[in-house]
Amino acid sequence: MDQGSHRKMICRTWRRNRLEAEIRRPSILPLILMAYAAPLLGQEVRTDKENPLTLSGYAEAYYIGDFNGPPVHRRPGFAYSHNRTDEASVNLALMRLGYDTERVRAGLGIALGSYMKANYAAEPGGLKNLFEARVGLRVAENHNVWVDVGVMPSHIGFESAVGKDNWTLTRSLLADNSPYFETGARISYTSPDGKWLVSGLILNGWQRIRGPAGNSLPSFGHQVTYRPNERWTLNSSSFIGSDKSDEHRQMRYFHNFHAQFHLSSEWSLIAAFDIGAEQKEKGSSRYNVWFTPIAIARYAPTEKLSFALRGEYYQDRHGVIVGTGTPHGFRMLSYSLNMDYRILPNLLWRAEVRRFEGRDAIFATDDGTLTSDSTMATTALAISF
Repeated sequence: MDQGSHRKMICRTWRRNRLEAEIRRPSILPLILMAYAAPLLGQEVRTDKENPLTLSGYAEAYYIGDFNGPPVHRRPGFAYSHNRTDEASVNLALMRLGYDTERVRAGLGIALGSYMKANYAAEPGGLKNLFEARVGLRVAENHNVWVDVGVMPSHIGFESAVGKDNWTLTRSLLADNSPYFETGARISYTSPDGKWLVSGLILNGWQRIRGPAGNSLPSFGHQVTYRPNERWTLNSSSFIGSDKSDEHRQMRYFHNFHAQFHLSSEWSLIAAFDIGAEQKEKGSSRYNVWFTPIAIARYAPTEKLSFALRGEYYQDRHGVIVGTGTPHGFRMLSYSLNMDYRILPNLLWRAEVRRFEGRDAIFATDDGTLTSDSTMATTALAISF
């Protein structure tokens, strides 16, 4: 072997060893995957027309100006999406690989961002970036019956982690304080006319990949969606289970109902109501109850421009979901005005002004005191591939 070839072999070995060492670091693995996939972005990746594999991506950057000017650049603990203030941040950067055939479907999503940090904080290091990991099988040849297993989007609510699919820039109190994702098994049936969807679920817990430590009881859920026509959608979803160990088991019962109605080509409306109850203590016949109503009206005068007006109220006096340690618990009124402008088919600019009015002082201010109200202005840019 000549000297030049020997040097090339050493360089190749060094580069290979360094790459292997980097891949073994779980904290940067999602970045490596995104970097290698970057040349493919901007198109749906298929090797040929018959290939069921697709590669897609989504990224949303945002900035929140909090008029209270809190010294710590975080929204209060009830916000799990778009929760950084007074600094530019990324809410969600997602790469997803999908596989869909008539009998098998699967999805694998790896993601980064402030949404992932907040919602996956309880998961171990290797799972903190796992947005989705599911496999589904169509179990009836002549009927649309599927069994899906793995980490999946939640069956509860009308808002998702992917901002472009929602009418408002920031998530509602209802969405931020109910599961965005779930882990378990789901069996679902869709009627031949597409009007009915019926699902039953066995889950690891309330928005968890790994179940609660010391809990041997699975959680359960249902979903029924009815679309009588193109204008109406009615949905009922539930959760039954415990998010604590067997020693401290407190049963939780939760139900979400929402309706979506398209009044015309320009006007649409969403109305929803969540209610939940959890045992005060193990074996108790007394329950702590929380609830939240919400309504969103949307006006879209053109295909590129739309506006949304939201009003909502959240009451959790006993701190089951939102613990404040204040005399009246979490009792919050919120309303917002949102504007969306679609710059390109896959590029969306959003702006929102939102106001919170609470019963107790929980919002930090620039002088170190607490106040019961907060106003913030948010802007975001979302791109999908």
